Amino acid sequence: MRVFTVGDKTISVFPSVEPKAPVIYLNTFADEGQKVFEAAQAAGCPAFTLAAVSGLNWDHDMAPWNSPPIFKSAQPCTGGADAYLRLLTEQILPATENALPAAPRWRGIAGYSLAGLFSVYAIYRTDVFSRVGSISGSLWFPGIKEYIFSHRPNCRPDRMYFSLGDREHKTRNPVLQSVRQNTEAIQAFYREKGIDTVFRLNPGNHHNHASERTAAGIAWLLRG
Repeated sequence: MRVFTVGDKTISVFPSVEPKAPVIYLNTFADEGQKVFEAAQAAGCPAFTLAAVSGLNWDHDMAPWNSPPIFKSAQPCTGGADAYLRLLTEQILPATENALPAAPRWRGIAGYSLAGLFSVYAIYRTDVFSRVGSISGSLWFPGIKEYIFSHRPNCRPDRMYFSLGDREHKTRNPVLQSVRQNTEAIQAFYREKGIDTVFRLNPGNHHNHASERTAAGIAWLLRG
């Protein structure tokens, strides 16, 4: 593993022994890269390099635009995704790949919760990622479904993975209640465009087995 910093972000790179192996960029809430990589290896994933980013200002870096708190005790989202995406593509990505033995065959982007939302949003702002994993993605985010339905990605992704826990939409919070309906509608939208995509339901709520769910999403992206 190689660890380096860019600004206030920490990047942990778990390199593949195979030259030109794909790279998955994983934005993490609390430095879960090691757990996800180990879970992916245990699941028998094809060779890949994982670049896990931590130290994120979660409600800012992962949010496409401003949105008020969904709970009384929560922080508002403050729309820093575009600025963070520039840091990711212009500084983190080259610093990661310049240290690899060869350029990757392709790049993917994945994340859990708000980072799953960010992964989908990213393909509308850059063309460097060809596969997307939105694991328990926050697709309840106000306006995201309408944005996706009315905008064209900067590149057509090869594969897109969506998943949720089967209890995530069973909540009294009216905003979060939309997550399953929105996710299924968005996945169907991409499928109708001819993109190779899948939606998986996992047992449990939002906080169950996050690393294992993330590894399963990465495995699906790699096996196609």
